[in-house]
Amino acid sequence: MANIELSEQEILRRESLAKLRELGIDPYPAALYPVNTDTKAVLAGYDPEKGNFQDVCLAGRIMSRRIMGAASFGEIQDAAGRIQVYVKRDEICPGEDKTLYNTVWKKLLDIGDIIGVKGYAFITQTGQLSIHVKELTLLSKSLKVLPIVKTDADGKVYDGFSDPELRYRQRYVDLIVNPQVKDVFVQRARIVATMREYFNAAGCLEVETPILQSIPGGATARPFITHHNALDIPLYLRIANELYLKRLIVGGFNGVYEFAKDFRNEGMDKTHNPEFTCMEIYVAYKDYIWMMEFVEHMLEKIATTLHGTTKVQIGDVEVDFRAGYRRLPILEAIKEYAGVDVAGMDQEQLRATCTKLGVEFTPSMGVGKLIDAIFGEYCEKHLVQPTFVTDYPVEMSPLTKRHRENPALTERFELFVCGKELCNAYSELNDPIDQLERFEEQAALKSHGDDEAMFIDYDFVRALEYGMPPTSGLGMGIDRLTMFMTGQTTIQDVLFFPQMRPEKTVRKEGETEE
Repeated sequence: MANIELSEQEILRRESLAKLRELGIDPYPAALYPVNTDTKAVLAGYDPEKGNFQDVCLAGRIMSRRIMGAASFGEIQDAAGRIQVYVKRDEICPGEDKTLYNTVWKKLLDIGDIIGVKGYAFITQTGQLSIHVKELTLLSKSLKVLPIVKTDADGKVYDGFSDPELRYRQRYVDLIVNPQVKDVFVQRARIVATMREYFNAAGCLEVETPILQSIPGGATARPFITHHNALDIPLYLRIANELYLKRLIVGGFNGVYEFAKDFRNEGMDKTHNPEFTCMEIYVAYKDYIWMMEFVEHMLEKIATTLHGTTKVQIGDVEVDFRAGYRRLPILEAIKEYAGVDVAGMDQEQLRATCTKLGVEFTPSMGVGKLIDAIFGEYCEKHLVQPTFVTDYPVEMSPLTKRHRENPALTERFELFVCGKELCNAYSELNDPIDQLERFEEQAALKSHGDDEAMFIDYDFVRALEYGMPPTSGLGMGIDRLTMFMTGQTTIQDVLFFPQMRPEKTVRKEGETEE
């Protein structure tokens, strides 16, 4: 909660700020500070026999201090870690003026202030590697009080900055006081880098497509809508980048991919955020069977890169991403886990089946969504180890090529891990007449109240009329993949700044405002 009234500690810090300026010390200097190493390099590389790191220049945030008269110890934290510093009055104040130590260091600096130190590495009498400070410079004065994370004798954290509401809303504080949080985002970057390397090695090109779209296509989802003033037209934040990437396949690229920010105006929970990152890739002259092998070898590579093994601990479950995942047709899954055969059922029969099984549905739901509801209720929770669920009915897959052996089905798979969908892939529909008919079926659903049904994208149909080669496409959520690969249980823990409700601001006692 943002509080307009300053706390006692915040008032004291502002008073310290004023005193620093009175002393002629700029609390926010603009000059370059010549950092030449970081804490990790010193801690890992210092060798007292070699006498290295004797000209160290570090910058970091004060995290603790122990004042002991004319000498004191403290800890500073930079992007790489923490290290102890030893500050001696007569070292940083070699002349008669001891203001820098007696007034600035002891009284006017606080936990959270960012300082620069120059000195040399040494081992203290207690055996701790430290920096003996010869020069000290204030680089940024902190006006807010940092939460102090404490640990007991066994290293167990207590009184920590652990409230999810505060952690997600004030991620900058979370990263300062819970530095292990950074590791998740470092791993996320490694995941994306590994995927790029894998795709580039396969001869695919990274591209960019529009975020503002006149027609929100490529998925069944409720879009965000805005207005373009100059053109005086409505525009939508993209829900997927699929149709633009397939236009590029029509244009002659053999393989394209994009890490895209997508936006869906839907609910929020532990696995959904309205703004999310999705990777989509399309490869010409391939099918969904090829894509399954492509995906499982990619995930095997990611797991091995991050963990040195294909086995990843996700909550209480050890998941093995070694290639060779189970392939399970969706209608077989429903038969196996729900005990009913829904193949060939029409809308009324499926509604009766949902009622019998206790599966909730709405009047606007067509055949595809009714089957999906049964699958979600009875099957997903059983799919813990990586499983390709395949061969979805046509009604569930308006952009997918019909199955080569059964035209009532499509050549589509979704990969499930720990009961959650990780990716969605097709043998892409490239018959423009079939595609237009399926768009029209989606439009009919929309007219009956399904606000997630697709719009008709006539320009995309026109692109297909010029001819798109047989193509396989894949969409994979990077946020959810990061959750799985780092063992996180909520999407908020893999997003720097997840969407939050507006923060309430205190105006006067007893009054709040959004």
